[in-house]
Amino acid sequence: MSWLGLEGKTAVITGAGGGIGQGLARAFAAQGVRIVLLDRDEAQTASLAAELGMGSFSLKCDVSRADDVAAAADAVEAQGGADILINNAGILRPGPLESVSEADWSAMLFVNLTGYLVTAQAFGRGMMSRGQGALVHVASISGSYPQPASGAYSASKAAILMLSRQLAYEWGPKGIRSNTLSPGLVRTALSETFYADPQVKARREAMVPVGRIASPEDLADTALFLASPRASYITGQDVLVDGGLSQSLMGLVPRPGYA
Repeated sequence: MSWLGLEGKTAVITGAGGGIGQGLARAFAAQGVRIVLLDRDEAQTASLAAELGMGSFSLKCDVSRADDVAAAADAVEAQGGADILINNAGILRPGPLESVSEADWSAMLFVNLTGYLVTAQAFGRGMMSRGQGALVHVASISGSYPQPASGAYSASKAAILMLSRQLAYEWGPKGIRSNTLSPGLVRTALSETFYADPQVKARREAMVPVGRIASPEDLADTALFLASPRASYITGQDVLVDGGLSQSLMGLVPRPGYA
């Protein structure tokens, strides 16, 4: 067995068709984990499931639809159930708070927050019946530091942090651990336009103490640990995976006479 001890387990990943979702899926599969890929775009995740092998499969699932989530949970239970759930699906509808519409605000909260709860409930029932399970919720640095002109995004990510802590408290006695990981700047297909301009890329990298932008693999490494038996005494915690970006605030303050 590897140090992580994840071989033979089954992990469910929501939003599996996106850049972070695909990175998570490949990293877990490399550790001998069977992957269940949930996404609204089943065609994309079906090809990824075939690539991963080990009995991995995909299901069309919109986490904003409770019936979709329930059907997915039933299908996974019929094949032995899930040991790990990674809540990763999310949306962004940008706009300043002064003009954000109620529809956009509600849509983001429904996917980014309610979708996490509904999915945790659906797959958590099977975990509780077996007396063990690990939940990892992808939040964001924006849940702790407000991201302007992003509508309900920061509010939804901040709420995920508390949802995870409450799940950790209520479900801990039932054998379930719940943690979050909060990415900083991550380079994916959706954010690639930000890096097309070399000057913008350099400015972003200069903000991060480690000097580079995260890849989905950086997040996956943290998720692997949090989901593994090696983290069996860690629950209700948030891990910032930001290369030190959150520690750079005071460096932005002008201080004449200092380097």
